[in-house]
Amino acid sequence: MKAIQITEPGQIHIIEKEKPVPKPGEALLQTLYGGICGADVASYTGNQPFTTYPRIPGHEFSARIVSIPENDRGLKSGDIVTANPYFNCGSCYACRRGIVNACHDNQTMGVQRDGAFQEYITMPVERIIPGKGLPAETLALIEPFSISCHALSRAPIHPGDNLLIMGAGPIGLFALIKAKSMGAKVMIADLLENRLRLAAAYGADATVQVGKQNLHAAAMEFTESNGFDVCVEACGAPETFMNCIEEAAVGANLILIGNGKRETTFVHSVLLKKELNLFGSRNAFTRDFESLIDLVSAGGVDLSQMVTGVYPFPKAKDAFEVLRHNDGSAAKLLIRFEE
Repeated sequence: MKAIQITEPGQIHIIEKEKPVPKPGEALLQTLYGGICGADVASYTGNQPFTTYPRIPGHEFSARIVSIPENDRGLKSGDIVTANPYFNCGSCYACRRGIVNACHDNQTMGVQRDGAFQEYITMPVERIIPGKGLPAETLALIEPFSISCHALSRAPIHPGDNLLIMGAGPIGLFALIKAKSMGAKVMIADLLENRLRLAAAYGADATVQVGKQNLHAAAMEFTESNGFDVCVEACGAPETFMNCIEEAAVGANLILIGNGKRETTFVHSVLLKKELNLFGSRNAFTRDFESLIDLVSAGGVDLSQMVTGVYPFPKAKDAFEVLRHNDGSAAKLLIRFEE
């Protein structure tokens, strides 16, 4: 079979490899669509500290079950599914406490272990998540949606809350969609106008183009000078973290999704003065996937606008290059594996 492999930073190739053979308790899956995550791009550019090479990327995907052992979950050959791609050890302190998404030895597909960007993969049956009739293209978007869903579950969000999202990339947009479904009033900020247009299409109550508009003035007008009840940092930049602190109301909840690569320096008394609550978020639980599949399959959310390009398997490098030089016009790119 064929697979996409990053051999070293900046080098990506289609390779031939042996088709995998399922072990006991595993299913054989045929990959249908894969979404390119920022982590995949970071592996491609050499900016992902957890990646070793060579590496097959991909943890956002949909697949068709080719073969599967008898199971009590109703899964059968031919089903269109996705899967939880964060492998945990099951025995560390985090796992023993049920925080399996933050396992001390976490191995995410496409990062610490080979991922789904190959024609066939094997997957433990308990990790497979039924698609409930969703199109394969949509199902490949559930994993990044689950990241934002899990993040917003970390702190209470009530109908009518004023919520700020810093960053309108895919994760920020998914956070917007989820927050609106929870009844929050959402302002979203980004540097790029293209991203903010998509945010407006997904129901943002206000958008701010940082650098061209005054974020603080817009925030004060939006919240009647009270500040935001919830601030979501979806960039991983020191500047946007500080924006969240500055625009937060007294007693606000701050949720961090963005994976920071630079140090943030500030006097922590600002957290005390406002009595702010700070929540980190990592990966997601299987239940996050399941709840979102229910939400989307019930017609509550249309994710199709999120996809700005679909590339056939042999053109995978072109897709990675688009995202490597993204000017904001590309949101989520998919790779189609089945010809």
